[in-house]
Amino acid sequence: MDISDDIVRELIEKAVDARKKAYAPYSKFLVGSAALGSDGNIYTGCNIENVSYSATNCAERTAIFNGISDGCLSFEAVAIVGARKEEKPGFCYPCGVCRQVLSEFSDAEKLKIIIAKNKSEYKITTLGELMPFAFVEY
Repeated sequence: MDISDDIVRELIEKAVDARKKAYAPYSKFLVGSAALGSDGNIYTGCNIENVSYSATNCAERTAIFNGISDGCLSFEAVAIVGARKEEKPGFCYPCGVCRQVLSEFSDAEKLKIIIAKNKSEYKITTLGELMPFAFVEY
């Protein structure tokens, strides 16, 4: 799937807005994400920390899980915006766990990953490029 500039900017804008809702009192690292479902809807998420770090949920997974809870089981693109609370966003890539979750609900060679500082500074890659040997069902 090719992704239009308008959709890229909308996903980034929604990820920036989602970042404002992040709950990160421990790391102060705020992340927002927006996922374009194959159903055409956009699902957002923010990171949600816990004093027990293993119970923390990343923004990308929150967005994907929001989509799944609405019945969307396949995604076309994900935008990610993140940085420490007092900093301007930099290029923030998904962690390994998020990459694995994304591989469960997308075609890794087609899923667009948009790593953004803002609507004019971003990189687009694919999940397959970020995680070429994902653990998948055989």
